[in-house]
Amino acid sequence: MQNPRVNQALIVDLYELTMAAGYFDNSLNIDATFEMFIRDLPLNRSFLVSAGLYQVVEYLKHLKFEDEEIEYLRKLPPFKHVSNDFFDYLRQFEFRGDVWAIPEGQIFFPGEPLLRVTAPIIEAQIIETYVLSMLNFQTMVASKSARVAQAARIDEKDRGVMEFGSRRAHGPEASVLAARASYIAGCMGTSNVMAGKKFDIPVYGTAAHSWTMAFDSETAAFEAYHRVFPESTILLIDTYDVKEGAKNALKLNKKFQGVRIDSGDLLEYSKIVRKILDDNDYKDAIIVASGDLDEFKIKALVENNAPINSFGVGTKMVTSEDAPSLGGIYKLVEIERDDKIQYKSKFSDEKATYPGKKQVYRIVDDNGNYLKDVIGLVKDQIPEKHKTLLIKVINKGKLVYESPNLKTIRNNFIEHLKKLNDACKRFENPETYPVLYSKNIQQLFNELKKREI
Repeated sequence: MQNPRVNQALIVDLYELTMAAGYFDNSLNIDATFEMFIRDLPLNRSFLVSAGLYQVVEYLKHLKFEDEEIEYLRKLPPFKHVSNDFFDYLRQFEFRGDVWAIPEGQIFFPGEPLLRVTAPIIEAQIIETYVLSMLNFQTMVASKSARVAQAARIDEKDRGVMEFGSRRAHGPEASVLAARASYIAGCMGTSNVMAGKKFDIPVYGTAAHSWTMAFDSETAAFEAYHRVFPESTILLIDTYDVKEGAKNALKLNKKFQGVRIDSGDLLEYSKIVRKILDDNDYKDAIIVASGDLDEFKIKALVENNAPINSFGVGTKMVTSEDAPSLGGIYKLVEIERDDKIQYKSKFSDEKATYPGKKQVYRIVDDNGNYLKDVIGLVKDQIPEKHKTLLIKVINKGKLVYESPNLKTIRNNFIEHLKKLNDACKRFENPETYPVLYSKNIQQLFNELKKREI
């Protein structure tokens, strides 16, 4: 969640500012290109879902250093010998570089640059922490949520997933961003009202067990709730006993939207409750299931024909419990000094990086289905039918890309997912999608490596 009125400049690791001061005081006036990418996939994943670009753009648009922040930096011991001119520079700081990025809601893979930044090296360096934090987190949640939403529809029936994880997210801001990321990846909405307001996401919610327990009887609680919310009543029926809860719901003798089961054997209970509802002419009443769900539990319920219409998923989705972090990195790939390009690579074991400004070329068939990706230099000529994934977002500090609304991003993701091979979408032991490096980039990497040896 980005609020331009709250300054974000000090959401930065100290070493970015010490390097910035070092660049400045050594008069290192060069342009640099950094790329952000994810090195490896989590277990049982074969693809990632891009999310978080909107917040990065808002951050770059409003990034500045206030006097209070500059005075704080002056007092830090590492800055004791830094020139006054550097702090004057920070007072005038603004991002003036170029940004290319894979749009939100796109499927991408390890090694592919999610973001490319070309700017004066101080500007490109200072933004590293925020960029990594925002893109790593939202992409992590979106990639998990895509699996959960997919599980609910594996039989191609229109079951929805509601994001219910705010109270288990890693802080209030994370709860809003997790709601946003999960919606991008195919969830139908969220329980988080702030996310609903800020991003125009549908909001959903019923009542807690405490509502039922606050009344003298379950029936009285149901009647009181229906009195206030007659069109949207979904009754939580497992506070005491699921079967009796379903029967007490019928005692309303009024139409209600549905019931929610939050515990126990959801397969057995949903079948029992469905029969009770159907036998009493409540065939239109829906059943919502929640309670420590993830893609594996939902898949099992769907495959066993559980008569559940939608799922509420919280902890395991918003924390991506089985893969709670992404190893996104932000690496220097080239610099421009005296109008000459110098390519940069790392050659260390298991942490090598490829040089140069890159583009991702997605090779597709005549129907647009994904066949393979090629990571190449921006100047590469790719002879096969392809789509380029990175688009220009910021040009010389000015926004040149208008982000679609979140519903459009979500719909785009759903279409992208259809183009991916089904074998790559398995929840366990998925097929690895082919990602190659172009001949030009391989040759450049090898040439640089020879020079360093």
